Amino acid sequence: MSTSHPQEALAPPSVYPVALVLAGRRCLVVGGGQVACRKAAGLLEAGAQVHVVATVLSDAVRTLAAGAVGQVHLEERPYRRGEVAGHWLAVAATGDPEVNRAVYEDGEAAGVWVNAADDPASCSFILPAVARQGPVVLAVSTGGHSPALASWLRAELARDLGPEVAVLAEMLAAARAKLKQEGRSTEAVDWRPAISWAMLDLLRSGRRAEAKERLEACL
Repeated sequence: MSTSHPQEALAPPSVYPVALVLAGRRCLVVGGGQVACRKAAGLLEAGAQVHVVATVLSDAVRTLAAGAVGQVHLEERPYRRGEVAGHWLAVAATGDPEVNRAVYEDGEAAGVWVNAADDPASCSFILPAVARQGPVVLAVSTGGHSPALASWLRAELARDLGPEVAVLAEMLAAARAKLKQEGRSTEAVDWRPAISWAMLDLLRSGRRAEAKERLEACL
């Protein structure tokens, strides 16, 4: 298989943003340091079954695995060519460009998505900077141009992402489910009065009953 790839000759390309459903899926992390630990933690948060392979497993990785018994499998050994196959996606975070590239090439051959830390040319997907509040996920990406800028923007935007956002998301989900149960279209509803800073202010101040009345007025 050729090791050349369009990404090598060009600046990081435009990306197509998606939110992957990883619950119960096998994901591979190659690397055992702090970066690999962060990547594995993100996969765990999404419910993935995580397989970590590294020549040296840090205490942080071992601690992460100890807190997620049955969800993390550790192997302290070198990466074996081709073992990406059988996983749904993979993250290479070894600090060794040759190993990271090998993981990427194996992923290309097996049809497995691969992200290589700090190496856009060896990525078939780019990881955004993420902030979470319950079901609400804020993701910021620069398409590999500047992870530092993505992290800064995420931190700035996340300041307004308080727990009330998660509460509003759950309320809206319940309202949508009710409409569907009644056989009504959720697309015909003007949700804008219920999705506003004023609505979040009501929830932030504990006035949930008023917020619920405001939402019901939209239905």
